Amino acid sequence: MDIAELSDRAEINDALVRYTIAVDTGEWDRLDTVFTPDARIDYSETGGTSGGYPEVKAWLAENLPAFSAKRMHTLGQVAISFANTRDEARVTAYFHNPMVVAGSGGDDAERLVEVGGLYHHTFVRTEAGWRSRRLHEQLVWTRGF
Repeated sequence: MDIAELSDRAEINDALVRYTIAVDTGEWDRLDTVFTPDARIDYSETGGTSGGYPEVKAWLAENLPAFSAKRMHTLGQVAISFANTRDEARVTAYFHNPMVVAGSGGDDAERLVEVGGLYHHTFVRTEAGWRSRRLHEQLVWTRGF
C-alpha cells in the first residue's frame, strides 16, 4: 500500500464519519460533503426511503427528528476496495445505530430502538474529494421497534 492509497482510505473514512455526525446531529447540509449531487440512496430495508440524494436529504430532515436529538451512530469494520483506475471504491462499513424515540406524553416514557447493519457505498473521486455516489443500507438486526 502506497502513501496515495493510505491518503485515499483516510479521506473515505473521514467521509463516513461526516455522514454519521450529520445524521446524528441533524446538520443536513454537512451531507453535501459526503454525497455527489446525483447520488442514489436506499434506506428501504430499514423502513426508509429510496431515491436521489436531494429527495433523501429532505426525507431525513423531515423524519429523523421523530427520534429526538438522541441519535448516535458507531461504525465498526470498514472494508475498502479500489477499482483499477483508483478513482472508484467499493466501501462496506458495519454500523450500530441506537436512537431514542420520544414518548408522546403522559405515561409514555422514551424508549431505545436500535438498528445494526452494513452500509454499502460506491465512492468516487471528485474535484472536491471522495464522495459517495451510491449508498445501500443493509439491515442485519433491530431491537425495540
